[in-house]
Amino acid sequence: MLALQQQIQFSSFTGLYDLIVPKDNLLRKINDLIDFSFIYEELLEKYCHNNGRTAESPIRMFKYLLLKTIYTISDVDVVERSRYDMSFKYFLGMCPEEEVINPSSLTKFRKLRLKDTDLLNLLINKTVSIALEKDIIRSKSIIVDATHSHSRSNPYSALDVLRERSKHLRKAVYAIDEDMSKRMPQKNDSNDLEKELIYCKELEKIIQSDQILQEIPSVKEKLNLLKETVEDTLEHYTLSKDQDARTGHKSADSSFFGYKTHLAMSEERIITAAVVTSGEKGDGPELPKLLEISQANGLQVEAVIGDAAYSGKENLSLHNKQGQRIKIVSKLNPSITQGFRKDEDKFDYNKDADMFVCPAGHLAIRKARQGKKEAGTNQTVTYYFDIEKCKVCPLKGNCYKPGAKTKSYSVSIKSGLHQEQMEFQETEYYREKSRLRYMIEAKNSELKNIHGYGRAISYGIQNMEMQGALTIFTVNLKRILALSK
Repeated sequence: MLALQQQIQFSSFTGLYDLIVPKDNLLRKINDLIDFSFIYEELLEKYCHNNGRTAESPIRMFKYLLLKTIYTISDVDVVERSRYDMSFKYFLGMCPEEEVINPSSLTKFRKLRLKDTDLLNLLINKTVSIALEKDIIRSKSIIVDATHSHSRSNPYSALDVLRERSKHLRKAVYAIDEDMSKRMPQKNDSNDLEKELIYCKELEKIIQSDQILQEIPSVKEKLNLLKETVEDTLEHYTLSKDQDARTGHKSADSSFFGYKTHLAMSEERIITAAVVTSGEKGDGPELPKLLEISQANGLQVEAVIGDAAYSGKENLSLHNKQGQRIKIVSKLNPSITQGFRKDEDKFDYNKDADMFVCPAGHLAIRKARQGKKEAGTNQTVTYYFDIEKCKVCPLKGNCYKPGAKTKSYSVSIKSGLHQEQMEFQETEYYREKSRLRYMIEAKNSELKNIHGYGRAISYGIQNMEMQGALTIFTVNLKRILALSK
């Protein structure tokens, strides 16, 4: 049960805070800067108002999570430190002698109270509103980029997992009937994933052909697990405890398994919008959403500053709320052109690897330029993909022809919008704005190196969004305090 009105607590020891917590303490300044009652109003309907014992204040619970993010500590440590750290007690609105919560309450708060809450946009909107009220944000440009976060779990080789689970299935079968070993298909000794998938399917058929054997619980469990693994492998190629994370590419030779957070930031270094996606998603397609959120949060946007990933045709034609064409301060890469393909056929450009990524998340392995210059027709760049992956891809019906020896994707080098962008790149305005792009790289570094955003602290994209919300809220508050001096 949650009290409909927050209670003010009095203590004869409250005066200790004035003696112990200095005026320039970060937590005291955050308390003075922002009214956290918006958290109470947002979560009010998540509680019962007439049944059960009185719940801990949602504002205090939220502040516990904020302290975790500010100081990069665990649930247990933030509760333990709030037991004796007077600045923590002051920030949490506790009396000096008041007892702390049980650390497990924070887990319940995250799962029960913050579930299905758009915390990311709520917290960003709040900090941007404060910055606008204080006249901190004056620029009309946003700087965009994406930063990656590793999943809490590491991916396992699909080949290794299939072999491990088929082995457990065979053992379960042999424990019932040793003679079944004579009927088993020949094992795959190569590192070819497609051959391993074929072997697993043959193994399934043989065991399913025995009506009695397949119904024995020890065999049935292993058989169903192998079936599920085969299906997952055909779809994702990577298995992990984190079902939402995917493999993304930082360069042609390096990759990561996890998530991407797409950011928009004002020239004053206040983050104005964020979108969390799985790791294989491209940067450029998220720009319209970042622009929309930034404008919804109160910004007037006339220019977008970003790297080559944002110079696609769709982005070059973006307009603001006033109907004006947005200036895209992004170095033009001709390979961004998407042509006139249908949406489901589009491939995303990965600027770090300088390659395209197919809708299934696979990176091209090489590229080649086709055609001659000044020949009256546009040149194209052709990107080639691993045909072995295409053969077992769940999306192969859209872009793979059975029996094909290669899979390629070609893009035109020039378009009318790109020609205009080439002329824009020669202007002084473009050169001045492009010098500001380094700011968001520094912000990414702050998120990762100071607040631990380089790795997810929990599983699933919803938890990643929650982590992003608290981390961005923290860095925005710190930036507002720095600019308010």
